[in-house]
Amino acid sequence: MYRVLLVDDEPLVHQHVWSLGDWQSNGFELSGEAYNGEMALQLIERTRPHIAIIDVNMQGMNGVELQRAIRLQYPHVRTIMLSSYDDYDYVRECLKNGAVDYLLKHRLDEQMLMTVLHKAALEVQPSSGPGTRGVSQAPEGSSYLLRLRESLSDLMQGKEGAIQALEHYTREIGVFTDTVSYVTAAVQIVSFRLLTESRSDVQTNRLVQQVVDLMQQSLGDPPDRMAAYVENGRLAAIFAFRDRSEQAAASEAARLMSKLRHSLELFLNLKCTYAIGHVCGHLRNIEASYRSAERLLDAGSPSEKPWRGSERISLTIEEHKRLLLAIENLDKERAQQLLASIFSSIRGQPVHSQPVQMMVSELLSIGEKALEKGLLHDEDMSAGSMPVREALGRIDSMDELEQWLQSYYEALLQTLGRQRAGGPYSSHVSQAILLILEQYPSYITLELAAKAIGLSPSYLSRIFKEETRSTFSEYVNRVRIEASRKLLESGQYSVKQISSQVGFGTYNYFFKVFKEMTGMTPHAYVNRLGRK
Repeated sequence: MYRVLLVDDEPLVHQHVWSLGDWQSNGFELSGEAYNGEMALQLIERTRPHIAIIDVNMQGMNGVELQRAIRLQYPHVRTIMLSSYDDYDYVRECLKNGAVDYLLKHRLDEQMLMTVLHKAALEVQPSSGPGTRGVSQAPEGSSYLLRLRESLSDLMQGKEGAIQALEHYTREIGVFTDTVSYVTAAVQIVSFRLLTESRSDVQTNRLVQQVVDLMQQSLGDPPDRMAAYVENGRLAAIFAFRDRSEQAAASEAARLMSKLRHSLELFLNLKCTYAIGHVCGHLRNIEASYRSAERLLDAGSPSEKPWRGSERISLTIEEHKRLLLAIENLDKERAQQLLASIFSSIRGQPVHSQPVQMMVSELLSIGEKALEKGLLHDEDMSAGSMPVREALGRIDSMDELEQWLQSYYEALLQTLGRQRAGGPYSSHVSQAILLILEQYPSYITLELAAKAIGLSPSYLSRIFKEETRSTFSEYVNRVRIEASRKLLESGQYSVKQISSQVGFGTYNYFFKVFKEMTGMTPHAYVNRLGRK
């Protein structure tokens, strides 16, 4: 529980701030209230708060002076500044002296206050003040926590001799001496692999540390509540109880885990999933409790159909070819159908499972390479137009993940289409070309394009012919024939199938246009490919 000191010379402000939200359920408690700077320093010495909320404008020692004194005498205390005025000089001075944030009283609400308190708590060192709640009295300092976390992490990873090392260390530091029951939980950051595979090790480690710190803050004071990182975005939460029945212990663990999940989503924008293992009566059995939690976590959603057959971890060669072909032809409908088929084959598995994450990773890699290749000479075109990976942190269901991938590929094809439609053309002609590239598999006419752009058909027809040296319908046919050639080269479809897939109303018309543009029939083109 983080202790907070409130410093303001107006009693009504004390009442207002204290009444904003449920402090206890968010992990905070009011350790004292001061009405001037001198009183605040005395209370800090006596109550050892983790955080101080300070009014900038007070009689006598003002908030800026108090904050400076706190920084010198009690550097472990994090400060949040309050003011009725948005004064730049005050803001600059407070932030320079290490304030976590500068809040305006008339704009302060529950969400803002709790967000800033959690932000301040993340900066609090584990050794900042003695713990007041727990099963065992923890030793002073933070080094014991690091070693205890490492021991728990080794145990959950199944390292040889880890339980003996953990038992020896807990006896050495004197924790868990009167514990009667333990409960563990397995926690998984849902899209951890997808979020971190493009980050450096330093960035990934920073994210992991933020998650562990926030978990610890949400769970409560160590060592009776411990958060430890295991591997690959998976973490463990360990609870120790000395005076609870098994049912009460499980209930309390469930309550804290629900709060933890909410905190990760609210403050780090990360979706997580978790499962709670069985209650056990000895430290030696907590690994078994954790394994039971992992089995529940990785079993998949009960709302999904059960997974049958071997697990897929990559696209088939055929799927890979078809996706590349859809990208090359800017065929949104075919890309959507293929993505839907791929997701249908992996439903029933948890979103965080390795097969799902690896499949999505491959789909993203294909898209990123296509984007890099397509925008080689126009690198700025994709800026702001593609969904960002950070959004994956807020996804925790297969439906949401599929929808995000569909949106990603739709944006990818639009971006590549804009690049192809660019060049030495006016904006109106570029828009018309982009419409052709997007709509050629179905139905596109000069009249529809002119209406969409906001021009008269006659004017669009004239400027289109002047700039492209071809009529609108000739350009449409050229795009369709080029797409049909790529489909023929893929060897995946019959000539009749291709004629309808690229937008021709009849096979005979496709046959006629293909021969006019290539000098040979579609079948002759296929035969020539076979000879090559």
